[in-house]
Amino acid sequence: MAVELRRGGLHLSGTVLALDARRKGELSFVSHAHADHIARHDRVIATAPTLRLMAHRLGALDGPLSAPYNRPFALGPLTLELLPAGHILGSAQLRVTRPDGRRIVYTGDLNLVPALTAEPAQVAACDTLVIESTFGHPRYAFPERTIVLQQVEAWVRAALERGATPVLLGYAVGKAQEVICSLTRSGHAVVAHSSICDIAELYREFGVEVGPVRRFDNTVKAGEVAVFPPHAWRFQRLQRPWPRETAVLTGWAMDAGTARRYGADVAFPVSDHADCAALVQYACATGAREVVTHHGFARELAQALSAAGLDARVLGKPKQLSLF
Repeated sequence: MAVELRRGGLHLSGTVLALDARRKGELSFVSHAHADHIARHDRVIATAPTLRLMAHRLGALDGPLSAPYNRPFALGPLTLELLPAGHILGSAQLRVTRPDGRRIVYTGDLNLVPALTAEPAQVAACDTLVIESTFGHPRYAFPERTIVLQQVEAWVRAALERGATPVLLGYAVGKAQEVICSLTRSGHAVVAHSSICDIAELYREFGVEVGPVRRFDNTVKAGEVAVFPPHAWRFQRLQRPWPRETAVLTGWAMDAGTARRYGADVAFPVSDHADCAALVQYACATGAREVVTHHGFARELAQALSAAGLDARVLGKPKQLSLF
């Protein structure tokens, strides 16, 4: 078995190396800096942007081990290599080559659509692929990214023309910077929550310019588009009585009732994850002889991969053998 679930999270079998473990451990690869993938480990293997974003969230890290993309390095008898995942700035996949030459790839969160503020994903050739299945159900078939962003911009313009302040809700790390970059390129003035502005400054440290954005000071000026994290928007002090219209940007917009769950007027399927068809396409492109799915819609993705002719199973479930 290439990987196994332990109490602290996913581990590479036969090693101390954890993969995006949520509990503190001796050594973990961290694919990206979203809160559900990080912890204060003794040692962390990640890209420089991920380590910087982690330190911003957790404070100084004890044992950061920075690794650039596409530069293999040794870890005991193993050879490790990080490849871009296309999810957010610094997001990475991990390819581990064992002494016998077997190559195991752990994707972390993956996005195959070119983004404005993240490195483009690379296909990681391997023998065993361990793939996250967040949107692994076939019902998640995202519209073309450029078309959705055009729809968001048209909605923003229409709201401004009606004299309302457009408020966009998106995750503070990654999604918000992507939408700010898109809006400012279209000529819009943007005001954003302080947490989003802080991350935008860190993006600039790594040469990624998201565009001019004003830090929210409890005021929104005429003609500005406001960008907030969904959780911050729920605070009462932000519920100002100015005329406003609110949209949430998330892949879950494909599900009915998403706007209502976020307290928004409308939802747009702007995602930094791959949809089901893209995950299947990616798995086929890696040349993997076996695929292990985990997280999210792991069972549905394994079924879709099997239908595409791949040897796929859900993490933790035994492989089904035919008797005849």
